[in-house]
Amino acid sequence: MERDWSEEQDLLRRSLRDYVRDRVTPNVLAWEAAGEVPRSLFSDLAGLGVLGLRLAPEHGGGGLDFWYTVVLLEELMRCGSIGVPVAVMAHAEFATMLIDRYGSPALRAHYVRGAAEGRLVGALGVSEPDAGSDVAALRTRAVRDGDAWVINGSKLYISNGTIADYITLAVRTGGPGARGISMIVVPADSQGLTRRRLRKLGTHASDTAELFFENCRVPAANLLGAENDGFGMIMSGFEGERLVLSVMACSHARLLFEQARAWGHERRAFGQPLLAFQVWQHRLADVLTRIEAAEALTLRGIDLYVRGRPAQSEISMAKLFATETARFAASECAQILGGQGYMEESLVGRLHRDALAMTIGAGSSEIMRELIARTNQLVAK
Repeated sequence: MERDWSEEQDLLRRSLRDYVRDRVTPNVLAWEAAGEVPRSLFSDLAGLGVLGLRLAPEHGGGGLDFWYTVVLLEELMRCGSIGVPVAVMAHAEFATMLIDRYGSPALRAHYVRGAAEGRLVGALGVSEPDAGSDVAALRTRAVRDGDAWVINGSKLYISNGTIADYITLAVRTGGPGARGISMIVVPADSQGLTRRRLRKLGTHASDTAELFFENCRVPAANLLGAENDGFGMIMSGFEGERLVLSVMACSHARLLFEQARAWGHERRAFGQPLLAFQVWQHRLADVLTRIEAAEALTLRGIDLYVRGRPAQSEISMAKLFATETARFAASECAQILGGQGYMEESLVGRLHRDALAMTIGAGSSEIMRELIARTNQLVAK
């Protein structure tokens, strides 16, 4: 995305571009085959000083704003595997950010510092078999027993779920609805916690798990903030998560477009390049127009978010339009490649099958439309 980047941000971009080119891109097929990224990815990024960009400086973070996360995301997306930035963001932006904001000094000293240094990997556990977009319906329950919480229930579709050292877990500690939810940090080696890896259509380099809690005991001190205040914590993190998906979707679509344009110039049919045919000129013109619009919406949402302005509607619009644009671009760009666009060895083929995840994660397109409607007085009273 085009904007006036600072000299510091440009330096960060250059160092990340070199790292991604030399250490990430050559390995993405192996990581996708393994179904996870290696621990070395986290330690490498920590060494570059980018694993905790927005985390508190007193615990090893950078204390920087979301524009630095944009730089990190755009450069990681160049590797051609959406699973790589998903793993990094699930750790640094989603799971650890809540501990940094709401954790006790002891929790922050242990988990936030460990996360920023790449020694610990985190996951955020919210979704359940019966509670995805409807967070207030979650059932996993934690009951206080002396100096511990005893947790029973399950979580589904948890990014980093099998490689994480800790799960920032949403649980029910009170009555039904939003007011009975709390957040607890669960060490992954806790007795009573078991994990099962799920197989997905795409984003293969990011492991996704189902988690089971059976009388899982966790120290009472691992509660984030006050008991039954967890719903607000989850909601406070959603804007950042949705901007992450918006940036990723814009980068995803841009990479697809660049690949399709290059193919259109190189590939010949009936004695001329594909882009000599007006049909492909116009189809790719539509793709580029949507990308530019998606980037403009995303920049607007980020600007409001960084300045601390109310931005639920703008961020929801950015997430909706950018992720839908990524799916549109994936379909159009895979089509121009023909059979090559259907191959796992093809970058466009992999980007095509990965695009669907973006319209689901961090709130589906349907939820984004609902939020836009509610915040813009489109719901009849």
